[in-house]
Amino acid sequence: MEPAGTLPQPAWKLNADPVVYDNELLIDVDCLNIDSASFQQLKEEARHDPGKVEEQILAIVSRRGKMHNPVTGSGGMLIGTVQEAGPRFPARNVKKGMKIATLVSLTLTPLRIEKIKKIHMDTGQVEIKGQAVLFASGPFAFLPDDIPEKVALAVLDVCGAPAQTARLVRPQDRVVVLGAGGKSGLLSLYQAWKKAGKSGQVIAIEAGEKACREIRSLGLAHDVIRLNATDPMAVYEAVHTATRGKLADLTINCVNASDTELSSILATRDQGLVYFFSMAVQFTKAALGAEGMGKDVQMMIGNGYAPGHATLAFQSLRECDRLFQVFAKRYQ
Repeated sequence: MEPAGTLPQPAWKLNADPVVYDNELLIDVDCLNIDSASFQQLKEEARHDPGKVEEQILAIVSRRGKMHNPVTGSGGMLIGTVQEAGPRFPARNVKKGMKIATLVSLTLTPLRIEKIKKIHMDTGQVEIKGQAVLFASGPFAFLPDDIPEKVALAVLDVCGAPAQTARLVRPQDRVVVLGAGGKSGLLSLYQAWKKAGKSGQVIAIEAGEKACREIRSLGLAHDVIRLNATDPMAVYEAVHTATRGKLADLTINCVNASDTELSSILATRDQGLVYFFSMAVQFTKAALGAEGMGKDVQMMIGNGYAPGHATLAFQSLRECDRLFQVFAKRYQ
């Protein structure tokens, strides 16, 4: 709707009327999983008041026709029940009444909220009554029978991160995961450990003491370092020490706070790769910061989609029961 003619993601406002074309799905929405960077920003602005967070979410969706945080630019994803499947929707196996999770951002998903039932302040999950539209191009997943619904929602929100990690890590790599204690960080850490745990080096950096203890209990890193990722020199010195001056071949940024771009770049060796999965990352800070420090590193923006990403993320939990238990405890 605004500006006219733009595609849904960059548009300021979408038409969220619950009416679909013949190649779309109409979904009765049960729960939103707000992007971690977005939810953190909303909580901080609301001073951790659930009532004010609710007001913010309702205001954004009312103004924009989608859950597109104007500060962070990020959204999240949802789960719900198919209310109507257009006859030309590409996936022919989708029928009315099926429970699905969308695997596209809420920043491009037409959404109408009738009521917010409950906000889970510790996880960013928001139970609602509402409707959403899934376009023909939008990937989705059926919810598995062996994984609790709230766990599945959390995993699917970040399943692009472990899929890309599995692609990028080579057996002898030195891998640093910033924000390793969050859901994307833990899933990425598991894939990094699978690929480089035996012959490489996996370093987990996390600010929270409880999260560090969880990572140590999982046994998915050679080094677990409690550190604020917004302090670039502290991160550089820690990684320099842990790698004996070699630095990381690959750094994966999963931090939900701003100002971690230079930490990621400094932790990475020349001609190494930085994978920015975090939606709090700003391209200009990363590009111009690397230039200013004379760092020759490749930088990759996190793409939330990769073929088979949902399957791989669920399989990670099935393969590692300890990891599953951490997710189950958080999202029970």
